Amino acid sequence: MPSVKTSAVEMVQAIKKGEISSEELVKSYIEQIKKKEKDVKAFQFFDEELVIAQAKKLDSLHQAGQHGDLHGIPVGVKDIFDTVDMPTEDGTEIHKNNPSLNDCTVVSKLKQAGAIIMGKTVTTELAYYSPGKTSNPHDLTRTPGGSSSGSAAAVASHMVPLAVGSQTNGSVIRPASYCGVVGYKPTKGLISRHLVMQISRALDQVGVFANSIEDAALISEQLIGYDKQDPDTSLNPKPKLLNASKEKPPMEPLFAYIKLPFINKLDADASEGFKEVKDELKGKVDEIELPAGFAKITEWHKVIMESDMAASFSTEYKKSKNKLSDKIVEAIERGMKYTSVEYNNALSQIEIANAYFKQFFHDYDAILTPSACGEAPKGLQSTGDPIFCTIWTYCGMPSISLPLLQGKNKIPIGIQLVSSLYDDERLFRNASWLTSKIKA
Repeated sequence: MPSVKTSAVEMVQAIKKGEISSEELVKSYIEQIKKKEKDVKAFQFFDEELVIAQAKKLDSLHQAGQHGDLHGIPVGVKDIFDTVDMPTEDGTEIHKNNPSLNDCTVVSKLKQAGAIIMGKTVTTELAYYSPGKTSNPHDLTRTPGGSSSGSAAAVASHMVPLAVGSQTNGSVIRPASYCGVVGYKPTKGLISRHLVMQISRALDQVGVFANSIEDAALISEQLIGYDKQDPDTSLNPKPKLLNASKEKPPMEPLFAYIKLPFINKLDADASEGFKEVKDELKGKVDEIELPAGFAKITEWHKVIMESDMAASFSTEYKKSKNKLSDKIVEAIERGMKYTSVEYNNALSQIEIANAYFKQFFHDYDAILTPSACGEAPKGLQSTGDPIFCTIWTYCGMPSISLPLLQGKNKIPIGIQLVSSLYDDERLFRNASWLTSKIKA
């Protein structure tokens, strides 16, 4: 009988074979929510009756021989994704009564695949830095990371097997690292952002959380695809991630460990853990320095993000500035001051950086880099530093955080792998290879 710790890939099969009904599975997750939610506080909205009604409907479809690839599997959805039957509050009281008139594309695709929308998971205020109520399941006095705080924490505490989040800087990879789960942010444009609250059209990317690489592949395959309602989605062929996660790379991969300009921000125990990993992979890791210009990427990213925030949240700022946190008000006000020359220059550098990395990946299979500075920081006033994600988000490159290290307090630390644009299959092959190597 599957438990809440069974993989989603196995659960789909168990439901298909009739070993468990969707209703039974959902009820076991509801029990887990009743046990854990009062401490972890991962959900912004959860309605037991609504969830059970979805499960019963899916069980009757099972009787009729209809099955999606996520049939009967509970999924948590970050509270910036529009859901027609649940409120979408974006982590701010300003949006408390905003009705969602339609499901966003991501939620539509989840429902088409037979997934059960388990509830809305907590986001930081307008998916920026001011924390929500969520705690880290490994230590309730520590941050779960942000802005996809509830999604990462819900998966880590087995309140859902899968969850959806978003990243404009480090909002999938960092919480995945802090909460000890797999976090995957695909190449920008693979997943539609239609009816997802926009911070920055240039930087926003949808990602997923799971407890295994295969489960991350399973849900991502359902979400990837062109959507005419999001003009930035890609017409590239859909990557076969589930197959890739089970395949061995054609040759043992060669990784690049980049001496990033901010590497001194890495905590001592995380640095020690990386040293051990590099020793374990002897001959498979080259230490590389990036060209000097790359040191400016964090600055360019900030110019784009804050300028776009000033545009995206202009209504909230004008009408309800007093209901916004100081952090977001300051970011919006900085965003108003950048010139169009500064903004356009910051945008134009993305193409230049990607041209460099296109060449770079002729020699390397993936970049091996920290997901975050170390263990989840103590306290719930901050969501931690996203600096180890900024370059890859800016470039739109696919990245995955793997829960392979532990810090001195036995709190998880993620290893991040980054691949070239649209090379998400190779990323999954290398992630599985690295996991088997480090855990062996």
